[in-house]
Amino acid sequence: MAVSAQVPPTVRLVLVHGTRVSGVQWEVHRRWLSPTFDVATPDLPGHGTLAKVPFTMPRAVESVAAAVEGGPAGLPVVLVGHSLGGYVAMEYAAEHPTRLAGLVLIGSTAVPAGPGAAAYRLLGKATSRAGRDRVGRMNDRLLTRLVRPEVFAAIAADGYWFDGVSDAWAAVMAGGRPELLSDVRCPVLIVRGQYDQLGVHAHRYAAAARDARVRTVRGASHLLPLTRPEQTCGIIATFARDVTQPSEGSGALTG
Repeated sequence: MAVSAQVPPTVRLVLVHGTRVSGVQWEVHRRWLSPTFDVATPDLPGHGTLAKVPFTMPRAVESVAAAVEGGPAGLPVVLVGHSLGGYVAMEYAAEHPTRLAGLVLIGSTAVPAGPGAAAYRLLGKATSRAGRDRVGRMNDRLLTRLVRPEVFAAIAADGYWFDGVSDAWAAVMAGGRPELLSDVRCPVLIVRGQYDQLGVHAHRYAAAARDARVRTVRGASHLLPLTRPEQTCGIIATFARDVTQPSEGSGALTG
């Protein structure tokens, strides 16, 4: 997939990964989105390069903050989070409501309370019940069947990260409510796959935000960024261009 122009980046994208994987989830996306955008793919505590750091939401927000502030001075920042990464992105945006140019939440808009909490309890307990080796093999079978080969290759080379799973989802259940978006000043794009149970309350989260839109991707699941990386890149790029250069129309990538 090619970008349209070899010009210095004018927008920084910070892409935050989901649970059990690391920033390498976004390796293919990073290559496709650069050099049109300045792209960062930080690891969350308990994952990747931060595997030995216990997961807490404050530490996760610190990791995102370092990535947001780590780019060239003056570039507007669009923060993107998938699954766990989306809830962390919301927490960051709630703590820094005027810092971002845009916020994209992919598969991270199920209210973690009441009946909707079942998905979070399952995610938090699956590894401890089944064991790491078994869950790792299950992940491999699922991803090899569903995920683009180049995306799976990057994830498989890095491995899976299980130690922070229970703590991460406990943190989400403790605080990942729509109200996090109420004071966020930037536009918010909520993306959900048609069959994504972690996106079932997308419109409730959108209603809590000042400026939000919802995009449902037909036929897609919770693994949208992994199964449809080109389309995901197109969605991110178009939104980033729209919120930072609205007079220039859609972005350089299509999907």
